[in-house]
Amino acid sequence: MAEIQGWAADGFEGVRAAFEKNFAEGKEVGAAFSAYHKGEKVADLWGGVRDEDAGTPWEQDSLIPVFSTTKGATAICANQLAQEGKLDMAAPVATYWPEFAAKGKQNIPVSYLLSHQAGLAWVDGTMTPEEALSWDPVILALEQQAPVWEPGTQHGYHATTYGWLVGEVVKRISGQSLGTYFREHVADPLGLDFWIGLPESEEPRVGKLLPMIPAGAADAMSDGDSENPLAEMMQAFLGPDTPLGRALFAPGGALTDQDIWNSRAMHAAEVPAANGITDARSLARMYAATIGEVDGVRVLSAEQLKAATTQQTSGPNFVLLGMDIQFGLGFMVYSSLLPLGGKRSFGHFGAGGSVGWADPDADLAVGYVMNRMDIGLAGDLRSFNLINACYDAI
Repeated sequence: MAEIQGWAADGFEGVRAAFEKNFAEGKEVGAAFSAYHKGEKVADLWGGVRDEDAGTPWEQDSLIPVFSTTKGATAICANQLAQEGKLDMAAPVATYWPEFAAKGKQNIPVSYLLSHQAGLAWVDGTMTPEEALSWDPVILALEQQAPVWEPGTQHGYHATTYGWLVGEVVKRISGQSLGTYFREHVADPLGLDFWIGLPESEEPRVGKLLPMIPAGAADAMSDGDSENPLAEMMQAFLGPDTPLGRALFAPGGALTDQDIWNSRAMHAAEVPAANGITDARSLARMYAATIGEVDGVRVLSAEQLKAATTQQTSGPNFVLLGMDIQFGLGFMVYSSLLPLGGKRSFGHFGAGGSVGWADPDADLAVGYVMNRMDIGLAGDLRSFNLINACYDAI
């Protein structure tokens, strides 16, 4: 069994036991978990290997990409601008980004970008990975993209476009890229090891993701192999002509290659919906600072937090296969599929299993990261068991 390192405070021994159990049952290769209660860290655990091929151990300072868990960090940036009076969530996006008004988008409010109601879950046409990682080509494409559905009539997960849409609004207001704004206004004040646009100096600490879709099934999907049952199932849900496939691999199908997520080019770019690189303790600390002070720092006021976590959507998610995943202003909120803690709990999951989550009523915040990606977009038993163990402790 993998060696588990770190610690858990008195009363939180069950959290360590749950973490160890995930490894003992073969659910993990490398992972880390952290929790804050009442503004204080109560668990900080890590174990396994960060690179299975090389056998490199997961160390205290190891980092890993967290996919859509990044969206919570991006949401904090936009909500900070709102609490400072610089961003009106009800105002048209075009107020801040005039070129966005093209193709009938002149009346779409900022809130629709954050709550996945804008109808811009993908970009028509094609785009190379190099273009997708260069920012401006994606912004130009989104300016010329007509909504896929009438904005505000339904919600559908903007799996990758969310980051460029919200990030461009932040850039137009602040004059800073999303990654730079996040570093200056959130990460540095809290001392987070969390990057959206990773400096080359930090690259050696980054673990290697194990793909969510097995290589054989991925190849069979691309080849149209109807004899492979897993490939056939994945094609039905994630094929290039499905809403979920188009949203996940947007813009323009540029992000279909799973290997790109382990590349230096992806790590260095800013994809504020999906390429954040961090550790569990930074996620837990960041979310703890949304619901209260952490070492004198709070990133969202109580008033803005209430606005950010008030449910904006209802009904099935058009892109996420009709699942009951609901959104506030950038955060996933409590639902039948995500009944984690109290009714005011919120956060964001990432593809494969990572999560940052907080419950203001329990004064609890957690972060979980891993390199073995499970098939899912809203967590799995690994993180659910760890979070439930925290509730047992408090």
